[in-house]
Amino acid sequence: MNTTAYDTMFSSIIGHEYDTLKLICPAATEMSRLVGESVQIYPTPTEPLQLVELGGGTGITTLAILSAKPNLHVLSVDNEPVMQDQAKIHLQQWITEGHLSFCSDDALTALKNLPDNSADIIASAYTLHNFLNSYREQVIKEIYRVLKPDGQFINGDRYALDDSRQHTRKVQDEVSQYFKALIPLNRSDVLEQWLVHLFNDESQDVVMRERIALKQLDDFGFSDIKISNRINVNALVTAKKPCR
Repeated sequence: MNTTAYDTMFSSIIGHEYDTLKLICPAATEMSRLVGESVQIYPTPTEPLQLVELGGGTGITTLAILSAKPNLHVLSVDNEPVMQDQAKIHLQQWITEGHLSFCSDDALTALKNLPDNSADIIASAYTLHNFLNSYREQVIKEIYRVLKPDGQFINGDRYALDDSRQHTRKVQDEVSQYFKALIPLNRSDVLEQWLVHLFNDESQDVVMRERIALKQLDDFGFSDIKISNRINVNALVTAKKPCR
């Protein structure tokens, strides 16, 4: 995949002002919290859990994960330095303590460089929905390969409703919230960039439709596939790599 378009989205104003996502879409912050909560309830082995986070960004979800368990190591993957540099500052304590390291490759390259059956958990929030459908399919395939038997995939993300009319109404409500949050702050520059980004999210070769996404997990061999905690166009998806 040529990731130039994806990289550009987050190297501009959005990358520097990513925290505005909390204002325009509070559900995104909730998805990060739910990912951390899912990590917390995962059985803790005697050895530190090996967790790979795809799309660590500025460290919002990374912090939720690191706060969930004391006995784990997180490899945070993000190929946008503007955002990853912020995470390195915010999460210095965990870096120093040896609980956190970083990879600056794109998601697919990072996964391909990891051994088979090497991660207990692969987690993400608000990342996979940005990918082209063809690229996302390759990422899911690699996630399955890298997970240990009985390992878990956890993703809090935009999962588009199967009913396209209902989905459109939810997106219209979301856009309204963009204006309510950013116009009073006189941040029309940030508003413009988020709207441009939303058009990318909703394009046919990118949008992550619920039914298709869950079937894709099933096709690659995942079991115990669950979708929960839906908030408008957002939801938490978990799935396991079965023991064989």
